[in-house]
Amino acid sequence: MPRPCGSAETIEARRRHALRLLDKGYSLNQVGRLLGCAPSSVQRWRDARVRGGEEALRVRFSPGRPARLTPASKKRLSRILLKGPLAHGFRTDLWTLRRIREVILQTLGVRYHVSHVARLMHDLKWSCQKPERRALERDESEIERWKRQEWPRIKKKRRGWAPTWFSRTKADSC
Repeated sequence: MPRPCGSAETIEARRRHALRLLDKGYSLNQVGRLLGCAPSSVQRWRDARVRGGEEALRVRFSPGRPARLTPASKKRLSRILLKGPLAHGFRTDLWTLRRIREVILQTLGVRYHVSHVARLMHDLKWSCQKPERRALERDESEIERWKRQEWPRIKKKRRGWAPTWFSRTKADSC
């Protein structure tokens, strides 16, 4: 069960409350039910208080794996990507995750999995874009003319009061 949301003070207050309930005679299961946590967590907090006192109930920072790109190198990556794919030797002006991964490896020397590149782009506030596919021969003015003149002429019109839907089965047979 993951740590609940909230500030460190909120989490520590929850732990202290659990231990006060234990001191009043509640069982591990009862305290866990009252606070919405596992009895094993209550037991862990109790044992930590026995070993290290109230200081052992403090929330410690859990850093996880260190980032391979520093904030400065992330800013540099944004500037690199803003130059566009053509500036990096790609044939089209479209960034893909594989291309970004390749540029990160070449310029920053860091190898990422493609799915992590997506997370990295999200952190940098970049979003996925799907280019519109349009014919090179497309004539916008002709399209507008067709919409104004031809489409209303061929569009179906409602016919008076006639129902727009009907069933072949009789209402009594259902």
